[in-house]
Amino acid sequence: MARAVTPQKKAIFTVIAWAVGLLIFFPILWTILTSFKTEAQAVADPPIFLNFDWTLENYAVVQERSNYMRFLWNSVIIAGGSTLLGIIIAVPAAWSMAFVPSRRTKDILLWMLSTKMLPAVGVLYPIYLICIQLGVLDNRIALVIILMLINLPIIVWMLYTYFREIPGEILEAARMDGASLKEEIMYVLTPMAIPGIASTVLLNIILAWNEAFWTLNLTAVDAAPLTAFIASYSSPEGLFYAKLSAASTMAIAPILILGWFSQKQLVRGLTFGAVK
Repeated sequence: MARAVTPQKKAIFTVIAWAVGLLIFFPILWTILTSFKTEAQAVADPPIFLNFDWTLENYAVVQERSNYMRFLWNSVIIAGGSTLLGIIIAVPAAWSMAFVPSRRTKDILLWMLSTKMLPAVGVLYPIYLICIQLGVLDNRIALVIILMLINLPIIVWMLYTYFREIPGEILEAARMDGASLKEEIMYVLTPMAIPGIASTVLLNIILAWNEAFWTLNLTAVDAAPLTAFIASYSSPEGLFYAKLSAASTMAIAPILILGWFSQKQLVRGLTFGAVK
């Protein structure tokens, strides 16, 4: 039998959890606070935490200098498109590996995961040349496909793990009732795995939204997302920390809001099948 957690241990674990959470959140908080400082206050030594003159000047300058909505729209299309395309491909693949496994299924899964260990810079040159040859450099569709392929191993692995928790007898019963393969996946498997699919979608959106390496190297103007929007505030003259913080805050705000409102669904999906 599992030993009960004493109130003292529970209090210690709670304090540790809060400490870790605050440690992770502090850089975000510092970025948000810096966005409301002047450039002189942003680089002050010692740093100024709260005792500074709050200003919205940096946000006004950022809005005047850049078309924020265009960068935001590109991020929405790229993150949303790569996620949708990845889910469409990954659901049948994960279904096959979970319910019709072969002797090589585990090898295939490990091989897919091993591709994430390859440094992105190692394949930048050939992908860059392919984009030039196809005329899709600085193109949103190209980025959708590239980011989908980059995150596809994680999507398949997560869906495979969730599908493994669903009893195969339920799908067999659907087949005996005359359900086709398409109906089995769409009307039986997918509704049962909604928590897992939702958490996979949210995680992939976050990964695609925050992707900087490929977006900075394969875009210029037309397809540039919010990661390029942030990078535009680094110049040969130096870093404008207050304005850079304002741009960063505007870039991360949509995904922070999405994560905040979706946290229950995300936790539910990540723990899907953990309790029998």
